[in-house]
Amino acid sequence: MFSASKLVILDADGTTIDAFGAIALTFARHQLDIGDLERFQKRHNLFKYLGGAKEFPGNLKKQLGRGRRRRLIETLTEVYREEASLFPGMRELFTDLIAREGVRVGVITRNITDEPQETIARLFARQGIPPESLDFLIHLPLKQSKQGYFEQVRERFMVNPARCFVCGDEHKDYTAAVAAGMHPMIVSYGFEDHARLAQKFGVPEVLISDSPAELGQRLTNALE
Repeated sequence: MFSASKLVILDADGTTIDAFGAIALTFARHQLDIGDLERFQKRHNLFKYLGGAKEFPGNLKKQLGRGRRRRLIETLTEVYREEASLFPGMRELFTDLIAREGVRVGVITRNITDEPQETIARLFARQGIPPESLDFLIHLPLKQSKQGYFEQVRERFMVNPARCFVCGDEHKDYTAAVAAGMHPMIVSYGFEDHARLAQKFGVPEVLISDSPAELGQRLTNALE
């Protein structure tokens, strides 16, 4: 038996939160250079946090010293909690989704800060989205698939998979959504760019939004 609700699952870093801006600021405070967004999007996960080919040698020496990674994470946590921001229009999108009758909305995400769920909650609250206004806010370990978490939330609210929408910024968000029987909405302004998503991983271009505004328009249209 399904409820009459719809379900919207949003990712945090790179989809609703400007993670690159926060990481770049953190690196700068440790005299590290992460490079520009275009190169950042093309790196493997390790390079995303150490810098790319151009920055890698110097960053590797500095960051792998004793205690340096710990201090980097501490700074990143502080930046997220006190300075990082949502992408333009995201506060308004969340406000609209929360106010819609019959729509369950929340966040399922990975994050590398200290006490990440508390970190994300504080960032959202500072940006005008009270965490308690969300139906769920879930952090999962870096190596775990999101599929199971998507399914658990859907089952909790008894929502038909055909009425579920997943918004993320990586190809793994797409595959997890499809595997869970949900509708994926993928963005190309986060951790993976348009070409990488479409050409390397086969994400259909019609499902890719190139800006936060486009994502908001697509999601609002789908819900109506």
